[in-house]
Amino acid sequence: MTTDFIKLGLPGIQGLRPYQAGKPIDELKREMGITKVIKLASNENPIGPGSKSLDAIKQVLAELALYPDGSGFALKQKLVEKFALKADEITLGNGSSEIFTLLLRCYVSDQNEVVYSQHGFALYSILTRSVGATPVVIPAINRGHDLDAMVAAINDKTALVFIANPNNPTGTYLSKAAIKGFMEKVPEHVIVVLDEAYAEYVEQEDYANGLELVGQYKNLVVTRTFSKAYGLAALRIGYGVSNTQVADMMNRVREPFNVNSLALVAAEAALDDDAHLEKSRRCNREGIQQLVEGFNKMGLEYIPTVGNFISVNVGRDATDVYQDLLKHGMIVRPIGGDYELPKFLRVTIGLPEQNKAFLDALAKVLS
Repeated sequence: MTTDFIKLGLPGIQGLRPYQAGKPIDELKREMGITKVIKLASNENPIGPGSKSLDAIKQVLAELALYPDGSGFALKQKLVEKFALKADEITLGNGSSEIFTLLLRCYVSDQNEVVYSQHGFALYSILTRSVGATPVVIPAINRGHDLDAMVAAINDKTALVFIANPNNPTGTYLSKAAIKGFMEKVPEHVIVVLDEAYAEYVEQEDYANGLELVGQYKNLVVTRTFSKAYGLAALRIGYGVSNTQVADMMNRVREPFNVNSLALVAAEAALDDDAHLEKSRRCNREGIQQLVEGFNKMGLEYIPTVGNFISVNVGRDATDVYQDLLKHGMIVRPIGGDYELPKFLRVTIGLPEQNKAFLDALAKVLS
């Protein structure tokens, strides 16, 4: 082979590293020759999807030979009713991450800059670099967003700002007053993406619910997903809410049938399953308390969280601790590298028995 197909690729993509997802359970079983594995690495809902979503999926299995509704009409109508939105403000995506991709395709070029926070979701960097834009990473404050510094970083080249609320992987959150104050200072031509993947878990009264703010700011795009609290990660479905012109632009480049039929009906049913959502929140609330008590007993620092995960300082290279935990059949997530928290593990909140197993394994590894 004489052609270097890496160098042949687009400049923005040549230097990228693929997004590293959590290690699959079956892969660890094969590698370690073990049969019992607990995965607390990918912020999945430990109680799974609700019964209403499962029943809805069963109803459409016989229609798998047919293409899905490309407009997602029924799901959009449910979102309209649930959150007092307008249908033409909604863009459906293959996970909320597809909304990010659509926005960058529409509004960001290699002449632009994209602003986001240190310790922010790794995909922001990957997508920014993939279109050749310049990432502007703002140092975190208290392991969360420094909104004043982010405003100060905006210039004529800035096309887009990413804000994760709650933030992944630190679990910090921003109040409604903070977001409103920020939006008042951002020029209207700069799009602000408020990534609310974990919004359904937040119980703080001052939380900035973006769906209540998007109508006030033409340059605000709010993204949400059904992968977390609703337990539908395998179906990959999310949505963005924006002003109608931004939604129109995204729908011009959105691929046909980007959301499958099973995902559409499952998500629609999930919005009617308040009991499952409350059960998920309760499990999360109690699980956070269980892990916090365990960390306190071990004398470990942790970052207070409002998401369905918590990051804990293990006092040494977290990658080494992660590798040792794998030997105990425990998959979590070290968050060094792009996340710049080399001594921290991010742990998904699990069921009580899963949380206990993790704490027991961590105590053994650290002893």
